Amino acid sequence: MKLSEITKVYGNGSLQVPVLHGIDLAVEDGEFIAIMGPSGSGKSTLMNIIGFLDYPTTGTFELNGENISSAKEKQLAKLRNEHIGFVFQQFFLLPRLNAQKNVEAPLIYAGVPKRERMERAKQMLEKVGLGDRVKHLPNQLSGGQKQRVAIARALVNNPTLILADEPTGALDSKTSAQIMDLLVQLNKEGKTVIIVTHEEEIAAYTDRIITLKDGKIIDDRRTSL
Repeated sequence: MKLSEITKVYGNGSLQVPVLHGIDLAVEDGEFIAIMGPSGSGKSTLMNIIGFLDYPTTGTFELNGENISSAKEKQLAKLRNEHIGFVFQQFFLLPRLNAQKNVEAPLIYAGVPKRERMERAKQMLEKVGLGDRVKHLPNQLSGGQKQRVAIARALVNNPTLILADEPTGALDSKTSAQIMDLLVQLNKEGKTVIIVTHEEEIAAYTDRIITLKDGKIIDDRRTSL
């Protein structure tokens, strides 16, 4: 994907609040990227634009060579469902559904038949090490287990890109390392992974660190693991 001269302004008239200023960013398939920056730097807004959750105000966004900057919401929803898996700090699991049912949820929206949904959800939970927790409700799981369920849910549609917004923010250091090891493994299997984090030790797991300040990219560097 390629973002060129992306800006984002919220509000209108005299109440305009500029958040992103001329972002240029190219992401190759299979990269593992961290987006860093202080609060208010625009990193979550950039993540939302990359994930088709928000529109840029100006600029172009190309996906597989196609300009989708002004795509209709229906098209963006289709792209989200087919290409992107989301992982968030607060997990966003449905409290009355067990782990398997939570993972099945995106497949219901995609119209996948029940038997196939169940099988794919079980496979994903096994992949993230929760094959013995499929019937557990969220309140019966630890924070790390909840995040693993969220990652399984993000993977169940076989996305090409995983977007993780502070995926370890609610976890202790040991559990954070386990979640990052899992994301590293997924990247090695060919997934493109982009995380937003404010923690240097988490960013160190990635191959490339992009730093934002005041809505601009001020640093873009490769790392060595």
